[in-house]
Amino acid sequence: MSTGVVVFTRDLRVDDHPALAAAARVVDTVVPLFVFDDQILASSFNRPNRTGFLLESLVDLDTQLRALGAALVVRRGDWLGQVVEIVRATGATGVYASGDVSAYAQAREARLRTAGAEHGFRVEIEPGVTVVEPGALRPGTKTDGDDHYKVFTPYWRKWAATETRALAKRPSRLALPADLQPGALPALADLVTGDRSPDCAPGGTTEAHRLVDTWVHGGLRAYEARHDDLPGDATSRLSPHLHFGTVSPGELAAAAAGRDGAEPFLRQLCWRDFYAQILAARPDAAWADYRDRGEKAGRDWRDDPEALAAWKAGRTGYPVVDAGMRQLAQEGFVHNRARMIVASFLTKDLYVDWRSGARHYLDLLLDGDLANNNLNWQWVAGTGTDTNPHRIFNPTVQGRRFDPDGEYVRRYVPELAALRGAATHEPDAAVRRAYDYPAPIVDHHLAIEQYKQRRAAP
Repeated sequence: MSTGVVVFTRDLRVDDHPALAAAARVVDTVVPLFVFDDQILASSFNRPNRTGFLLESLVDLDTQLRALGAALVVRRGDWLGQVVEIVRATGATGVYASGDVSAYAQAREARLRTAGAEHGFRVEIEPGVTVVEPGALRPGTKTDGDDHYKVFTPYWRKWAATETRALAKRPSRLALPADLQPGALPALADLVTGDRSPDCAPGGTTEAHRLVDTWVHGGLRAYEARHDDLPGDATSRLSPHLHFGTVSPGELAAAAAGRDGAEPFLRQLCWRDFYAQILAARPDAAWADYRDRGEKAGRDWRDDPEALAAWKAGRTGYPVVDAGMRQLAQEGFVHNRARMIVASFLTKDLYVDWRSGARHYLDLLLDGDLANNNLNWQWVAGTGTDTNPHRIFNPTVQGRRFDPDGEYVRRYVPELAALRGAATHEPDAAVRRAYDYPAPIVDHHLAIEQYKQRRAAP
């Protein structure tokens, strides 16, 4: 009997899983393997919120696999070493995995291919973490010669006109090799120290499918009109599931396509692919400025630990900024409009390096995706793909516009619960003293003047 190993990484599902489907077509027994990679566990990417979501997703994945006749095989250690050990133990002839875009993922794939050549097993890397594969769309100009799109709008036009792959069918039946012990999933405390945020959303395919069904039959229609509505929270909340692959981005795009309100939402899925193709081509852009603006400013960010600490704690004195930061701490999630507001405040008002903000987000976000998180931070900071590098969000104006009655602020900043309307976004000194709410740590208009002066400096 032939055996194949399917290594799960950020693709924790059985529906529309091209690697799993490919293995099920050609081998008799399948080893669905997840390796808790010691290198990742020892890194800054191992944080309670995301690792807890991962564990919940793996529990659900195991349930799905058992329903098909198999089980999730769990190992821990050196990722490649554990894969090769499973290949040897089962006599597997092939290893199947989903391609990914970070520098670490690309190096992992290269190591796997080298091991396959050395030990005599084939390696098949399948799509699955994006709607359109990174690298599939190229600018195609004779003079450019670039291997990826640098501007979103032309990418979106090409992406929207591209015929996507057919969704892979769930295998009807799977079987594990005889005598292979699956192993048990660890407890969260065995993997990471610290507690999760109190209101983290649950992980897993079952929850992802529930959200997709609710979204495409409900919220999608009003998405264009309401996606910036801070108190309405009228977004899909599917970003953590897309990050961990508990729902396929292709499956989600297919479910939305053709429905009222689909195009603005599909643009967001396209943004996700856009950043993935950038990181695939430029892995250094995860932490290095994507665009060199040719300015001295931008390379001399202010070192202000107290301001950074106030921003992290949601104690800047700007209510909508503080609400966004406290939502992050409470839920491991931030509304997209609030993400832009708080990122602008850190990089433009406080003039603190975008990398400090990106790291803090990755510490807490359930959907902490290296491509989307860090390249969105660069978009706001003015070092990324945005053609307007000096875009500035006035926090008071943004709060009044997108949270006009102050409901979003009151939800996360209880000190201001007695306020309503515009006063919520500009509490006077007496209110601040009475409710122990801080004065603004900077004057927005003065801070932006200083920002402009730094940018203009020779």
